Amino acid sequence: MKHHTIVCIKSVVLETPRGKLVRTDENCGMNPFDRPALETAFQVREQLGGKVTALTMGPQSSKAVLWDALALGADRGVFISDRRLADSDTLATSRALAAAIGKLAPYGLVLFGTRTADSDTGHVGPQTAQALQLPLIGYTSEIISMQKTTLQVRRTLDGFQEDYETGLPAVLTVRATNRPHRYAPLASLSSVFLDGRVEKWTLDELGLAQETIGLAGSPTQLLSMTAAGRRKRCRMLEGAAEEQVEKVINILEDGAEMC
Repeated sequence: MKHHTIVCIKSVVLETPRGKLVRTDENCGMNPFDRPALETAFQVREQLGGKVTALTMGPQSSKAVLWDALALGADRGVFISDRRLADSDTLATSRALAAAIGKLAPYGLVLFGTRTADSDTGHVGPQTAQALQLPLIGYTSEIISMQKTTLQVRRTLDGFQEDYETGLPAVLTVRATNRPHRYAPLASLSSVFLDGRVEKWTLDELGLAQETIGLAGSPTQLLSMTAAGRRKRCRMLEGAAEEQVEKVINILEDGAEMC
């Protein structure tokens, strides 16, 4: 059986909204933390063959990230979109993704970025792994080796290098590294926009009950999103160098804020 890797990606808001959040093609783009996961999927395909499926969920404007993924090299794009999925938190989103992944079986790997640039929870990868009842290794930085039924990965956190082995299928969250990722040529973007390789699935295809997704299935709710103000105060110190050092020490000892 050819290897199949599923990469879950997200369309994120690129700028903090001034008022109510309305997602559009202009203010959204692919989550930058998902790009390492896509690149890992392409590297697996180069080594083992098979195919890469990009999966996303969201309103109509989210579809553009699948065109990006296809232009980069994904073989298939699946777009989960349904008004009944609106207001889904990370748990309800994970239920929907898990249902879609189940329909895409068989597969060997399910990949996520470690977090998203807009909500930054880091929940969806682990929650989807739990919904699928699959092993999860988070913050992976490198696949050491991969066979038909086993996988060895490496991650580096807090100054420690950790090597893990797990059976397949498995879920990984992939952290950003210094390795460069590929870019899509404009010609590829134009062709995938027209070739219809993005499939749209609604709640009916997923077979989920209304009470398990959307606002009804979400134990948490985002109330607002606004730009966080930063308060900075700059104090100019005068005098000779020795005097300035003494003043800095006094300020730090008093607990005053520095610029």
